[in-house]
Amino acid sequence: MTGPLPGHYNPAVDTSNLVGITTTIPSEVIFAAGRTPADLNNLFATDRAPCALVEQAEQAGFPYNLCGWVKGIYAAVKASGIRSVVAVTAGDCSNSQALMEVLQFEGLDVFPFAYPYDRDRELLALQIYRMMEHYGATAEAVRDWKRLLDRIRAKALRVDDLTWREGTISGWENHYWLVNCSDMNRDPQAYEEGLDAFLAQAESRSRLLPPEALRLAYLGVPPIFTDLYQYLEEELGVAVVFNEVQRQFAMPHTSDDLVEQYLLYTYPYDIFWRLRDIEYEIERRRVDGVIHYTQSFCYHQVEDMIVRKRLHLPVLTLEGDKPVRLDARTRLRIESFVEMLAHARATRAGS
Repeated sequence: MTGPLPGHYNPAVDTSNLVGITTTIPSEVIFAAGRTPADLNNLFATDRAPCALVEQAEQAGFPYNLCGWVKGIYAAVKASGIRSVVAVTAGDCSNSQALMEVLQFEGLDVFPFAYPYDRDRELLALQIYRMMEHYGATAEAVRDWKRLLDRIRAKALRVDDLTWREGTISGWENHYWLVNCSDMNRDPQAYEEGLDAFLAQAESRSRLLPPEALRLAYLGVPPIFTDLYQYLEEELGVAVVFNEVQRQFAMPHTSDDLVEQYLLYTYPYDIFWRLRDIEYEIERRRVDGVIHYTQSFCYHQVEDMIVRKRLHLPVLTLEGDKPVRLDARTRLRIESFVEMLAHARATRAGS
C-alpha cells in the first residue's frame, strides 16, 4: 500500500548532547538549552531487537509483571549512553518515579516533570520554569524555539488532515509522522525536510482505500504491536482515520503562550478532558468503530471502563505486552470486530 518510511534513530549519532524524555514534554526548553530531546519510547520501539531490551531489563531485576515500555525504556537508555533524562512522574506512567529512582541510583542526571492533574496553570508554569533553570534555557530562546516547532507541527497536522479528509495518507503513516513530533526525530530541520517531501508526495496521490471503507479511531498510547496498522489497512481494508495520542503530540490545540499550549494538550490529564476531544473528533471524522489500546500492567486499563460507557460507538479493547506481531487470537478478535461493523453498516443501509 505504501513505501517504507525512514528509520528513527541512528546508533552512530553522538548521544552526549541528548536528553532522554519518557513522554512528550515542553521540548522547546530542551532545544533552547542547546540540547536535543530524544523520546525514549521511540528509541526502544525502533531498536533492531526491542524484545531483547525488555529481556535485558528483566535480567537487571525489573519484574516480569511490569509494563514492557518501562523495561524497554530502561534498557534503551543503558544501551544508548544517554546521561540525562526528563522523567514525567505525573500525567503519563505510574511507574515513572520508580524508573527515575533506578536511573538516579545508576548515576544519571534525572529531572522530574509533573503535569498537574487538575490542569492548574501556576503549577504547570512552575514545572516549566524549573526545567528551564535545570537545563539553562532562557525565556527568549524558548519563545524562538516554540515559533519554530509550531511551524513544523502545523505541517504534521496537515498529515492528519489528509488522512481523514482525503484518504491519501494511511493510518500507519499518520502514526509515524505524528508520533515523531514528540522529539522532532532528534533533528527538527531534517524532520521538517522529510515532512515537506512526504506531504508533496501524499498530496499528489489518489485515495488509498475506497471511500466506502470502514473508518476506525485508534485511542490510547501508541501500540506496542509491530503490525497492527498493516493488518487493519493492508489485510482487512479498514481506514484508520484518527490516532488520538499521536495527534496530541503534534499539539492540535495551539496557543502563542507556552504554558497554555501544554494545558490544551490532552494526554497527560484526566480521561474526561481527553474524551471531550475524542468525542468531537470521532464525530467529525465519521468513525464507524473504535479500537482502544491498553498496555499490560498499566493504570490506563482501568479507564477503559469509562471509555466504553461514554462513547456511543462499538469499542474493541486490545491489550499488548511486548513489541511483537499480533498473535492469532488478537487477529481473530480484530477481524470479527470489523465484520460486525460491516454488518451493522449494511443493516442500517438496508433499513
